[in-house]
This record gives sequence, structure tokens and C-alpha cells, in this order.
Amino acid sequence: MSFTGKATYDAGASLPELVDDVSDLVGLISPFDTPLLDAIGSPRYSAKSTRHEWFEDQLNPNFSAVNNGAGYDDVATSWVVDDGSVFRVGDIIRPEGSDEVLQVTGISTNTLTVTRGYGGSTAEAVVDNQKVSVIGHAALEGEDAAAANYRARVRKENFSQIFTETVTISGSMDAVGLHAVEREFDYQVIQRLRELMRSLEQTVICGFKAAANPQGSASVRRTMGGLLQFITGSVDDAGAAALDEALLNASLRNVWEKGGRPTAIVCNGFQKRKISSFIQSSRRYEPESAALRNVVDVYESDFGVQRVILSRWVPADKILLLDLDKLQVMPLQGRSFFVKPLAESGDFRKAQLIGEYTLEILNGGDGGHGVITNLATS
Repeated sequence: MSFTGKATYDAGASLPELVDDVSDLVGLISPFDTPLLDAIGSPRYSAKSTRHEWFEDQLNPNFSAVNNGAGYDDVATSWVVDDGSVFRVGDIIRPEGSDEVLQVTGISTNTLTVTRGYGGSTAEAVVDNQKVSVIGHAALEGEDAAAANYRARVRKENFSQIFTETVTISGSMDAVGLHAVEREFDYQVIQRLRELMRSLEQTVICGFKAAANPQGSASVRRTMGGLLQFITGSVDDAGAAALDEALLNASLRNVWEKGGRPTAIVCNGFQKRKISSFIQSSRRYEPESAALRNVVDVYESDFGVQRVILSRWVPADKILLLDLDKLQVMPLQGRSFFVKPLAESGDFRKAQLIGEYTLEILNGGDGGHGVITNLATS
């Protein structure tokens, strides 16, 4: 028998093929990666209620700003500031950008009485909104204790959101292997779980809790707030400008000056290419190397080292500057993703995939994290 190139079970058009001749792999193109969830890692504990609460605290501030449209000349000894509670009698203070040192000798609400040119420093004029910082407090020997000064802790909250998908497979389909899939039910469970994880990451980034009835009800769906809703303390509008190092570092500095320590830069593909282009001016070619590398995965700035995380789910015109140690994506206790078999009323197998999660973000409104928004995307 001569070689025809056909398998022996193939009889051509008169008889059907004995099996489907398909590969033992299934091609999957839809993205399901969750790089931000992977970077945040497993939570330290579970949420105990559908309304998850935490407390945030901060140290007493040690600066305010001049609050006088005309500013003050180099002899004025009575200054109005934005917040007089920052200061105490005996404080040694310095205006930003000035070499003059002053001493606070009296306080009336937001009005400071000051000694100019303290210690022989040269008195200088100040302008409206000029920052005034406390260098340190000088107490009198033997004086009574001052009144206690502290900030009340602030209660923050987020709500858990239910993520669910359903799998239904006929008895016949569940019994046979089809198209390189040995067990169709297990395959569909894995696919739906990938979709749920993708949805969870998208919600962690872009989710919004409702303004009214956020706790939900039998008729109101409960949703959780995401990073873009919670981060309000350090938001920089790029004004449709293209991302460059100066803009990125200015935003990192803004977070740092508010006390934050960003450890991750999270962005979409377009902005990731912008960050990688920062190295083009200093890129060198090594004659013995066959590989050209033009990528930035770790960015070492003046304000720390940030891991650059590429996420499909960050809006193209935004970049997140995150302190990963202050983030948790946590399940409601006993409600991490699981498969719940459902009652069968016929020749089929049915199950529901369920998970209930919330986001805890510390100091999102106080500058612990940052967002650059309104960046150019073309």
C-alpha cells in the first residue's frame, strides 16, 4: 500500500473521521492576569463584617502657612497663620525659603506673636501662603506641663462585594473528553475563576462604593470602593501632558512630603512605555551582547525605590503610586472564592463560584498613596 499521508482510519469523504484531530492544548487569548493582586499578596486577616472598618491616625503637624494676602514685612511681629493650634509658646520657627529664625512668644487662636531675627538671624519679609515650620520647642526650666495635644483617630470604612459566576454542564458533556479537555466541568470552573480574579483586580483599582445605602440590601447591590476612589490626599493633574521623569518625580515628592513611602508604580501599557523610555538617553550597546534591553521594571527615585507594575486594568491616563504595605485585599471570613454545588433537577451538573472581598487602604486620604491623572495617551 502506497503512502498517502492520511491516517489509516481516514477513509476520505465517504466515511467520517473516527476522532476530532485537534491539539492537546487549548489556546487562550483573553487576558486574566492580576499583577496588582499578586504584588499586594495574601491578606493578614479576613474581614469580619460586610462593613469593614479601620482607624487612621497621624502625628500632630509641625507646620502651617502665612494667612495674609499682603504678607508681612521684616519688622511685623503679629502673624496670622492657617492653623494656630500647630504652635506653642516657646516654639522656634522658620519660614520656608528664608534664613530667618523666629520665636513664638504668644498665641491667640490663629494669630502668633513672634520675636523677629531670633539668635541674630536676619529678618526677612514673608508672603501669603508661605510655609512656616516648627524647628523645635524650647521649654522653660521648671515650668508646668503643657496641655495635651493630639489628633483624634479617624474611622474609615469599605464594604464587601460579592463576585459570582455559574457553571452548568450536561451529563454527557461532563462524562467525555472533548477538544483536548479531559473534564469539561473542571475546565469551566477554572475559566470562570480566572474571570472572577480579573474582575476583582479591576474592582480593586476602579471600584466605587455607593453614596447612598452602601451597605446594600435585598434590592440594592453592595459594592466596594477601589483605589481611585480612596486616594484623595495626593492627586496630581497632568493637564493632558505626556509623562516624563520630572512629572513622575514631582508626584513621588508630593506623596513623600505628606509622609508616604510609595513602593510601587502601577500603570497601563502606554505609560509603561513612557517610563521605559526614560533610559533611552543613557542606553549603551555592548558589542558582545545579542540582546537589546529597553525596559524599566524597578525605578530608583530620589524618594525611594519603586517597583513598576504593568496592569491592563489601570486607566490609560492614570498612574498609581502605592505603598503596598498599606494595602490589603481581604475576603469576608469564610467567603474566599469557593465552588458551591447546586441542586440538580435533570441530566446536568451545576455549580456556583462565589467570593466576597473588600479593600483596606490605609492613609489614602492623607497622602500615603498618590495618583497622576489626565496624562496624555497618544
